[in-house]
Amino acid sequence: MDTLVGHSPGGHHGRPHPVVRLRRQIEAQTPEVMALNDTNMGDPRTGLTKVPDLMVIAEEDADDTAKAVNSRDVLMVVEVVSRTNSLTDIRDKLHDYPRMGVPLYVVVDPRKDKKAVTVHSDPSEGPDGIRYRKKVPYAFGDTVTAGRWTLDTVSLKSYPAD
Repeated sequence: MDTLVGHSPGGHHGRPHPVVRLRRQIEAQTPEVMALNDTNMGDPRTGLTKVPDLMVIAEEDADDTAKAVNSRDVLMVVEVVSRTNSLTDIRDKLHDYPRMGVPLYVVVDPRKDKKAVTVHSDPSEGPDGIRYRKKVPYAFGDTVTAGRWTLDTVSLKSYPAD
């Protein structure tokens, strides 16, 4: 992908995907930001690259000619835990995002036994390296506070039973 324009994930049976629902809420609350999905994000310091489900950047930091968004410009990342690769979102990205300078990491876990949203914040250095030092759990249906955003999770659904 050569530009910063992502694509919208589809919904299940006509329902908008959770990423679409959250993107709409974020952009409605803060018109000066862009919420991009499935877009490359890279960190010039660590050399790490990721493609988050959703990332929020100030519109003034958007560069349509860049191959990737600079992770140091990202205000928040939202990941929806996949059914098949949950460890990537829960463990790997939780380790990498604070090192990439992402100040807020929101994990939406729609698996039937979880139905949770967790807001990770306060990335800072400690004896175990740079980690998020604050973690606030929410259940589906709660109003989630993530930095300057308030996210309504009532419309989030768990994955259908297999």
